[in-house]
Amino acid sequence: MSQHATEIIHRTVPSPGGRIHLVEQGSGPLVLLVHGFPESWYSWRHQLPALAAAGYRAVAVDVRGYGRSSRPAAPDAYRMTALVEDNVAVVRALGEESAVVVGHDWGANIAANSALLAPEVFRAVALLSVPYAPRGGPRPRDVFAGMGGDEEFYVSYFQEPGRAEAEIEPDVRGWLAGFYAALSADTMPAPGAPDPHFVGRGGTLRERFPAGRLPGWLSERDLDVHAGEFERTGMTGALNRYRNMDRDWEDLAALDGVPITQPSLFVGGRLDASTTWLADAIEAFPVTLPGLVSSHLLDGCGHWVQQERPDDVNRLLTEWLAAVLTVS
Repeated sequence: MSQHATEIIHRTVPSPGGRIHLVEQGSGPLVLLVHGFPESWYSWRHQLPALAAAGYRAVAVDVRGYGRSSRPAAPDAYRMTALVEDNVAVVRALGEESAVVVGHDWGANIAANSALLAPEVFRAVALLSVPYAPRGGPRPRDVFAGMGGDEEFYVSYFQEPGRAEAEIEPDVRGWLAGFYAALSADTMPAPGAPDPHFVGRGGTLRERFPAGRLPGWLSERDLDVHAGEFERTGMTGALNRYRNMDRDWEDLAALDGVPITQPSLFVGGRLDASTTWLADAIEAFPVTLPGLVSSHLLDGCGHWVQQERPDDVNRLLTEWLAAVLTVS
């Protein structure tokens, strides 16, 4: 293995929102890794060396609003079209014409829209945890408001400026530990327990999180890294993604029902609410992802798929990349 394949390089590159911080390892075809909420480039710590060893230039970004990337003040600076522009800017700044894009959680949505809006740049797309569901239906705010009955869906809770910040920021580390545990296979609440995706009247999300035990994939050091970034930056940049969903619905109207035709991959956890609530989206893949190479639901896995099951995800990604880059 070459020295370059083992070396991790941190850098910042210019983007329409200011700058994007990225971590790079390896050489070869570019694979862009896009994290979700509430994470950072560090969520891909297991994939960077595996992809580099397999002969790829693996690049994990801090999404706009996170980590060492720029955090514009305007809430509408976090609309989906702006995040896609950031991804394109990263590819160009690295001197590349095209890339494969891989996203987890919100990053899966960013990756999917990157493939739709810039198909000349993003020649293949892998989606982790959150399946592709084409734009369509009623305005998102109205959909979320109708969920949960007397309880409030977490997305609606996050959409109100300052409200989630008031819950999280007094104890970022403790809140993150509970949030990660709530969505992890080995620590999530038992069936029948209050759902941590909803807030009771006058309550908080945190009161439904498990307490006292970290999930097996998350060490104290890992938690320190994740928490340290948000303790430094605050949570608003990350939460602003949720506050742009209606803008996205308007901005992306031309993509209503449009499939992603590039070669694609889906990997989710069988115990993840994202795959159970969106089971219809997975069933629709023959229509919505006509270039799908393979789709996988990992038994005994929750939401943090590439961290909970790094060996499985690394194998599936490298096998898929070998097939994609052979065919393309």
